[in-house]
Amino acid sequence: MNTLTAIAPVITADHDALRRDFPLKPFAIRHKLAGHPLLALPRIAQLASELPRDLIEYNSGKVAISQDPDAIPTVDLDPVEIVKSIETAGAWMVLKRVENSPEYRRLLEDTLLSVARARGFNSLADAGFEQVEGFLFVSSPNSTTPFHLDSEDNFFVHIHGEKFFTIFDNTDRSIVSDDEIERSMTKHRNIKYDESIATRGTEFHLFAGDGCYVPYQWPHWVRTAGSYSISMAITWKTREVRRMNDLHFFNSMLRGIGLPQQPPGKQPALDVLKLAFYRTVTTAIKPLRASMAMRRVLRRIALGRRANYYLKGA
Repeated sequence: MNTLTAIAPVITADHDALRRDFPLKPFAIRHKLAGHPLLALPRIAQLASELPRDLIEYNSGKVAISQDPDAIPTVDLDPVEIVKSIETAGAWMVLKRVENSPEYRRLLEDTLLSVARARGFNSLADAGFEQVEGFLFVSSPNSTTPFHLDSEDNFFVHIHGEKFFTIFDNTDRSIVSDDEIERSMTKHRNIKYDESIATRGTEFHLFAGDGCYVPYQWPHWVRTAGSYSISMAITWKTREVRRMNDLHFFNSMLRGIGLPQQPPGKQPALDVLKLAFYRTVTTAIKPLRASMAMRRVLRRIALGRRANYYLKGA
C-alpha cells in the first residue's frame, strides 16, 4: 500500500469540500490527469485488447435517459475498433476494473492517496479507501449514459471533450425507490427517469481537468457534447458500502426464489445473519471466479438470465 511520500495533490476542490462535504454530498473537483499517457486513446485501445471480454461493455450512444435495458441498440465493432474510431463510431464504452493492470492501479492509488493526504490521513487504508477500482469511459459525440446509480463511491475525472453530469439526491425515494435501488444494483443498472424530476438534479458541466465526487448510490445520468469523450471513475468501497452491497445481492437472490425482503437496515438483526451466510458462501466460490466462463455461469445463477447482457454476441 502506498504511504505519504512525495505524492502531489492530484484532486482538489473549492471551499474545503473534501473536508466539509465528503463523503455525504456531491461536489465539483479539479484534477491533474488530463493528458496522462495512460488515459490517451492509443493506450486505452491497448488496454481494450488486454482486458478479459467480460470487463468490457459497449453499445450505441444513441439511447434515452430512461433507456429500456432490453432495447439498448448495439454497435457492430470489436472493442479495439470502438476506441480507435470513437469520433465516428456513435458508441459508448466502459472498460471495467482497469486496476487489473499494474500501471493503472498505481495511477488510481496515487490519485486517491493525494485525496487522503488532503484530508489529513497517512494512507489509503487510514482514509477508508478500500477495494480501489477504476472504470474508463470512452464515448462518441452526442452520446448518453442512461439514468443509473453505482455501488461504490467515485471521483469522476473528465479527461477529454465536453460532458454534462447530472446527479440526484439518493435520500429522496420519490426519485428512486428501494425496490429500484436493489434492481439497479443486481439486475441492470438503468433506472426509470421521469422528466418531472429534472429540476431536482445538480448538473456539473465538465471539460478536461474537471470532475465531480459521486457518493454511493446517488442516481445520475450523463451526456457528451460535440466531441468524443474520455473520463474515468476512480472508485472504492468502504466496509459499510461492502456490507450494503452484500445485503442487496442476497436480498435479490432471496426475492428471486419468492421470498420478499425488507431493504437493508430495516431488520438489523436479520441483516447480520444474512450477511454471515452470504459471505460464507461467496468466500467458498471465490476461486471459481478466476475463469471467465465460470464468472458468466455464476452471474447467471445469482442474478438471472439477463446478468450477462453486456456479453451478447461475444
